[in-house]
Amino acid sequence: MMGATQPGVITPEHLQRNAYLYVRQSSLRQVVEHGESTNRQYALSDRAVALGWTRERIVTIDEDLGLSGSTAENRDGFKRLVAEVGMGHAGIVIGIEVSRLARNSSDWHRLLEICALTETLILDEDGLYDPNAFNDRLVLGLKGTMSEAELHYLKARMWGGRLAKAKRGQLRTPLPVGFVYDDEDAVILDPDQQVRQVVATFFEVFSRTRSARATMQHFHVHHILFPSRLLRGAQKGELVWAELLYTRAIQILHNPRYAGVFSYGKVKTRRTVAGTMKYLQVPRENWYACIREAHPGYITYEQWLENQHILQANAQSYGVHKRSGAPREGAALLQGVVLCGNCGRRMHVHYRSRSGRCEGNYLCEQFSHNRELPRCQWISGKAVDAAVSELLLESFTPLAVEVALGIQEELKRRYESLDRLRSQHLKRVEYEANMARRRYMQVDPENRLVADTLEADWNTRLNAVKDAHEEYHRRREKDLCMVGEKEKSEIIALATDFPRLWNNPRTSHQDKKRIVRYLIEDVTLTRTDDGYINIQTRFKGGAAKTVSIPAPVPATEMYRTSREVIERVDVLLETHHDSGVAQILNAEGHRTTRGTPFAPSSVGHIRRIYGLKSFNDRLRDRGQYTINEVAERLGISHNTVYLWVKNDIIEARLHPERKVYMCTVNPKRLEEKLAGECHAGRTTKYFYTKMMTRLHEVQYEL
Repeated sequence: MMGATQPGVITPEHLQRNAYLYVRQSSLRQVVEHGESTNRQYALSDRAVALGWTRERIVTIDEDLGLSGSTAENRDGFKRLVAEVGMGHAGIVIGIEVSRLARNSSDWHRLLEICALTETLILDEDGLYDPNAFNDRLVLGLKGTMSEAELHYLKARMWGGRLAKAKRGQLRTPLPVGFVYDDEDAVILDPDQQVRQVVATFFEVFSRTRSARATMQHFHVHHILFPSRLLRGAQKGELVWAELLYTRAIQILHNPRYAGVFSYGKVKTRRTVAGTMKYLQVPRENWYACIREAHPGYITYEQWLENQHILQANAQSYGVHKRSGAPREGAALLQGVVLCGNCGRRMHVHYRSRSGRCEGNYLCEQFSHNRELPRCQWISGKAVDAAVSELLLESFTPLAVEVALGIQEELKRRYESLDRLRSQHLKRVEYEANMARRRYMQVDPENRLVADTLEADWNTRLNAVKDAHEEYHRRREKDLCMVGEKEKSEIIALATDFPRLWNNPRTSHQDKKRIVRYLIEDVTLTRTDDGYINIQTRFKGGAAKTVSIPAPVPATEMYRTSREVIERVDVLLETHHDSGVAQILNAEGHRTTRGTPFAPSSVGHIRRIYGLKSFNDRLRDRGQYTINEVAERLGISHNTVYLWVKNDIIEARLHPERKVYMCTVNPKRLEEKLAGECHAGRTTKYFYTKMMTRLHEVQYEL
């Protein structure tokens, strides 16, 4: 041993500390299959005893069995070893070779530095080393560098072989559900007929709905379960059935395996500062391997590319390149395909409720909103949708008969496919019940502990068969009702007359939008200065057509009251309340802007909008008040006001419109009358002084 022959290498101070034996294997497979290496590492404790350490002083650290030494991340045993050395608890660190302690130069040299500071020795199979001795430190550094290089070469050889097999398309990788390996490691379609049918139905529904979420909803509505194979655990390889999740649908649509394509290198990894792995998507043109027709598929490569285009278009984003998105449930016909004629950006939809209906408007304001600028355009969607609908009706009519036949065949195929899926599910449930019956019949009747459990399982399976039968027949009857002869005749009649199909209330907004996207590439809207909207429609294939429609008149202009009616209301308010004005206007043949008779509320609305004074305000302007109003302003009781009216101190007369006494208060005349009353002794001087003060306070009000 290199350092053992040197005098004074192992001192009594070293022997008073613990000896730490570090044991590690790179993977769990090595732990199971390469047991001799593990035994050799544990046997190094005898070397420590031979050097003078007692068994009680030897600490074995083996928490890192099955972990790679390329990094210290997640290696709790190595971290514990470094901590013990740093606190001066270790007299010697033992490992069968440097590669067991670390495969990373930074981790290895950090351990060497700490060992040198705490005067801790290092022992491997080749000898004993003192990190404070230059020659020993040089040898340990070279061993660490060679260990890291060895790991690089091992990985390079393994990675090179893996890439070579991937380049030929022969690399065995986990397969998605719907595929299995045969006896010769060739990829084939799953022999389970139900699995193949469900996967095929998934892609058929997506090609029809063009939306991953709509596909998921279709499976949920029709109670179709989706299969998956367990990739790990005790039940690895078994088939399980569960509801289709949205994330699972996206994964299936992005997986090129379903198009018969073998691919490799779709994801690359990067190690972060924290030591974790970061996964990055690689563009398709940079994949290491992309072999078409490598095995059978459920769709063609062209269909898979089209699906990627659909998913990309359905994805929501912001800015100039905002995508159209999937057709939604709203009433705006051009959602996702309308462009601004001023700036070229995609316009978005803004819904609002009007007269109990939800109407969509097209706005271009995202760019300006981010910069606190006025919005670019705001265009009412009702008139634009009507113009585009008329254009579609003119373009689509020659295809009516073909559409009718296509719809009929599509409905027939759709419900036949659903019936096959339900029938296959029923057969699977019946098979599981038969297997449960066989297990129960084969058990010894005397062994009741097992027989009772198997009997309960059989009963559970029988109940599942009963429920599956009921569900199958219920769904079948419902589907037959939906595609009966009556419904087929209605579809043919509607399709022959396409305007009726388009305007039928049963035609959803989503279906109309899908028709629009099949025929139209985009629609550009421009509002002109002369009050028109230019609608430039670009059809699939490059044809374009431009129409102009008058811009809708704003509601403030459409429902503006005429000047004649306003002036007439102003005149009538001199002598009548709102109700009287409404009666006179109706008698003279006037109507509101909506064509309805005038009501008191209509007159009140006109007063508030156009700033007309009410009848009561006009009376006050003429100095006329009710008895209660006079009493309130002067701070006296209404009985006193009645007495003044009786004694002719203030004037009052019965108003024909209001049917109440209206008092005409003249402050100067009232002051003279009260002075005469006080002089005659019919009122007190205190009351007279109080009234004079109050009259001066409210003189300007009266």
